[in-house]
Parts: sequence; structure tokens; C-alpha cells
Amino acid sequence: LEQDPSEMKRGVHFFLGGRDLEMVTIRELLLEQQQPFSDRNQSWGATAGHYADLLPGVMAAGLQPVFIELENDLSPAPSGAIWVDHHGPRAGADAPTSLEQIFALLELPPSRWSRHLALVAANDRGYIPAMVALKATREEIASIRESDRQAQGAEPADEAAATVALQQLQQFAAGALTVAQLESDRTSPLVDRLDPALGGDGFRNLLLFTPNEINFFGTGSLVTALAEAFGGWYGGALPEKWFWGVNGANQQQAVQQFLLQQLAATRQ
Repeated sequence: LEQDPSEMKRGVHFFLGGRDLEMVTIRELLLEQQQPFSDRNQSWGATAGHYADLLPGVMAAGLQPVFIELENDLSPAPSGAIWVDHHGPRAGADAPTSLEQIFALLELPPSRWSRHLALVAANDRGYIPAMVALKATREEIASIRESDRQAQGAEPADEAAATVALQQLQQFAAGALTVAQLESDRTSPLVDRLDPALGGDGFRNLLLFTPNEINFFGTGSLVTALAEAFGGWYGGALPEKWFWGVNGANQQQAVQQFLLQQLAATRQ
């Protein structure tokens, strides 16, 4: 949070970011608590500017805007706005997820923090390994992951593309880097199928090429190195591990070569 929730002196209005299971869960929590919010069903990479037309009314009503996982592209940004996120510089294994931040902002009692909320937060922070750390059953993990894929908009065609890609994986650097070509921009169906907790063979580092994106899942030092070298987005249970991505497929060879050089230098 940019501002301590305890310092809030007036009502708030929430603006929701890119849709995934965490954002859907936050939406449900706001509905339950009868909090005002706006949700334009945006995808990942959403910006606050998509709500610019609503801000004058919110500010005129004396409400404090709370932007959830929305990039600040407003100029100027509303005075006193609260920015909730768990990506980029705010990512980390010990950093509160956006769901946890909203829960605290709403000043809900600990008794309201359910098993489901804990699993959703763990999934967002550290994916399946974080749920395993909570002793989640295979059924719980499968349910959370299926719900997350659906929330992100995965369709049967995306699931089918993952099945095809699973049969065409390439291994480099003595198995330290797995490379996949996916005919869909939905990466989660393939990554889920690879996880040992769901019966997959696992991977050390995964480089995933899609029609419009390049995505990487793996060692935290490689995640930050990719972000520094190519920009894009990143997050997860850093500094140990998780994800990075960038729009555009024209840098595929450059990214792959960069990773192979990093792996050769560090032997990860």
C-alpha cells in the first residue's frame, strides 16, 4: 500500500485490475462487505487509465480511490490514492498478496480468513509449491488451479494447445532449461500440467513461447535478470523463484540465448 489503511479518513472506491482467481476473490469479498467498486473485466497488464472517466465522480463524492493491480498511467494521479499490488518491485515470498492487503484494508477479523482465502493467496504468491507448503491436498490444488485458469479466460482450445505442447518440449543446458512452443497465449494450462503435484514431470526453468508473448518460470535470479535485460512484468515468490514475461515474440532467440548464457555462467 502507498498509504497505511489506518490513515484513511473517508470512504473508498475500489478499481479492479487484471482478472485471475485472486481478483475474482477480491471482487467477491468486496461484494460481501458491500464496498463500492468498478470492474471492467480487464486482463493482465491492466492500467488505471481505463477508469479515468470514472475518477471525477469518485473524487467529487469524497471517496478515496483504491487501485488494485493497476499500472499507474494517470497524470496526475489522484491525491491520496491507494495502490495495491504484489508484482514487480512489490513481489516477494514475504510480501503480502493483493488479497491479503485488501483483507487488511477492510479490517476484517482473523476468523474471516478462510482456508479458501489462504489457498488463493498462496497460489498467487508462490503457485503450487506455496499451496503444498500449506499441506493442500491434490484435490484442493487441482480445484484452485482450474478456477484460476477459468478466471483468466482459459478455454478448451487453450487446454488442448497445452496437451500438444507437452509432447514437444525441448531440453537445453543438461535439462536446466525446458523450452516449449505454445499455440495459445494462455500459459497456465501447460505450466499446471508440468507440475509434479498434479502428475507432471516438473522442470527447473521453463521458457515458453506463445503467439504474442514470451514467458519464463523458474529461478528468481533469472527472473530478475530477464526483467533488467528485457523489461516486461514479473512476480511470484521472489527472490527464490517464479515468473517473468514480455509482450511480443520477436525476441525469442535473444531471450533463449540470454538464458543459456546465464545458466552457463551460474550453473543453475
